[in-house]
Amino acid sequence: MRARTVPGRAGWAVGAAALVALAGPQAALAHGIGGIKDLPVPGWLFLFGGATVLVVSFVALGVLWTKPRLDPDADVRPLPPGLQRVILSPALHIVLQIFGAGLLVLVWTAAAFGTGSPGDNLAPTFVYVLFWLGLVPLVVLLGNVWSALNPWKAIADAGAWLWRRTGGEWAVHEYPEWLGRWPATLLLFAFTVLELVYTDPASPRVLAIAILIYSWVTWLGMLAFGRAAWLENGDGFSVYFGLLARIAPFAVRERPSGREVVVRAPLAGLVPREERPGTLAFVAVMLGSVAFDGFSRASWWLDQVVSIQAPIAVDDPALADLVRMGLNFAGLVAAIGLVAFAYLAAVRAAQAVVGRQVSLAGVFLGSLIPIALVYAVAHYFSLLVIQSQFALPLISDPLGRGWDLLGTAGIQPSPASLSPNATWYVQVAALVLGHVAGLVVAHDRAVALVRSPQVATRTQYAMLALMVFYTVGGMWLLSQD
Repeated sequence: MRARTVPGRAGWAVGAAALVALAGPQAALAHGIGGIKDLPVPGWLFLFGGATVLVVSFVALGVLWTKPRLDPDADVRPLPPGLQRVILSPALHIVLQIFGAGLLVLVWTAAAFGTGSPGDNLAPTFVYVLFWLGLVPLVVLLGNVWSALNPWKAIADAGAWLWRRTGGEWAVHEYPEWLGRWPATLLLFAFTVLELVYTDPASPRVLAIAILIYSWVTWLGMLAFGRAAWLENGDGFSVYFGLLARIAPFAVRERPSGREVVVRAPLAGLVPREERPGTLAFVAVMLGSVAFDGFSRASWWLDQVVSIQAPIAVDDPALADLVRMGLNFAGLVAAIGLVAFAYLAAVRAAQAVVGRQVSLAGVFLGSLIPIALVYAVAHYFSLLVIQSQFALPLISDPLGRGWDLLGTAGIQPSPASLSPNATWYVQVAALVLGHVAGLVVAHDRAVALVRSPQVATRTQYAMLALMVFYTVGGMWLLSQD
């Protein structure tokens, strides 16, 4: 039996990776830091240092950043014409769409008809690691590549093309403005519930059902409101990767002469005001789900869950599982609510300084996107690096039938390539730099909002406190993992 690991975010430990890899297909790897008690300096010093970096950055911004510098439409440079033609060519677009649609069919087939062992089935590793985590660095570095790879869009495009070829016409409804991004928020929340609340998220059969449900909802939304409207508002994954892609230095913009790929300043895509309903809730799910994922493995939380489960675990295991799911669901909702409440409190404080009655929630919302990114990087960096190696043998045997289609089944991953301390340094650096980026975006919006740099700086006191809270809280959660 080949040594594989059970994919999925919840419940993997990096510190014992090498031993776990030899323990069999049901062994679990985690993305935690494996403990930080052996660091050369006390753990509390990292928390203090992270907060200090943010305060110093805040002071420097107040002194040096006295006018808005981030503009998605300013200082953009189109890529060379030859490269433009390649990137925007219909042939490349069709190839990527076929590739994305083929992957969806392959992953669903593996989930529905492959082995029921999560460690020997491609679907769990692909969904939770290669797709959910692996696409993040791609969209942040290259722009929204998900729009070209989206298999649901590819299949819908093919269906629309065939419908037009037969002379058919389809009337779509206008997407309600009041609905905003709430459908995408609900779909993203459902995905996080599957990951972090359900007792067996890595089960291939469960994933097969989840893929069918998500596909049905997505195609139904496209049929009702049109592909573009649903992808911008209702598709959870499109909204998720689209928001992260705003960090990227590359973007596609519409011109009277057609589309073009441009290079822009990193973070410039985050400055437009966000007034679409449901966007704050969506970002809160992005941040709160990762925060709860870390908190759910803290000793205090585990002790509470075990103490409540213990009296019924032996007599009624099914009820015990329901109790655990209920507790985790409540914890997830609380974490999401705390993220939204803390942000709204900071915005309310900034609004009091400005003295305007209009809401500023949409003005500073872009500053939370870099934080959502670095929370994901900090929590799942080691998981992506280690667990993605197990995809190589799985690609040759996606259904777990003992095949070697591509000659990679014999590849042995090296899960011990990351030490706990090295992982911790990456996590701390990511958290601090990401929150500094959030401060930069928020400060830029403040100096654009009010003419006086001094008043703009005062509006950001509460935002600084919010960033310190997120940074220190994030590092504390990682240290408890």
